[in-house]
Amino acid sequence: MSRIGKVPVAIPAGVTVEIKDGILSVTGKRGTLARPIPDQVNVEVRDGLAIVSLCPGGESARNLYGLYRTLVANMVKGVAEGFTKTLEIVGVGYKAEIKQNALQMALGYSHPVIFPLPKGVSAEVEANTVIKVSGADKELVGLTAAKKTGRIQAEGHPVPGGTAPEESRESSRQVTSRGWMKPIRRSPEEP
Repeated sequence: MSRIGKVPVAIPAGVTVEIKDGILSVTGKRGTLARPIPDQVNVEVRDGLAIVSLCPGGESARNLYGLYRTLVANMVKGVAEGFTKTLEIVGVGYKAEIKQNALQMALGYSHPVIFPLPKGVSAEVEANTVIKVSGADKELVGLTAAKKTGRIQAEGHPVPGGTAPEESRESSRQVTSRGWMKPIRRSPEEP
């Protein structure tokens, strides 16, 4: 059995967890999240706890046991507190701003790079170069932050002078060789 799966998920005040027709839905102050639960996994709500267990005869799905406990915990935390990823744009003259539910970035091209934000995700720009992506769904927030970073890297933004100097790669403000945006960690709570 999974050690992670055995730990029940505490449900804070203001959050409701419901299982109906194989769909787990979690509702809180930051919205509602829903996810299908496989037949081999059972989620039970009692005494302010969500308990994940394997159904009898579901030993072949032991790998799902800890996974779904973690997914339930992330859903509960997401609707109660939310998740945030912080990105930093590194480069002279680079900046970002929010316009019409899209992130518009000036990255040295002749045109601005526009990244539309998916539903359920918001972004906030601090000091023109720090972008905070937040939302209730941890998976969607992470994918959005990765797409922003990946999209810029995929476009192959040229590094001045051909390649980034070695000393800049080792500094605290690391410049990647293929792009200029990198995820940064602001607090120990961020994964």
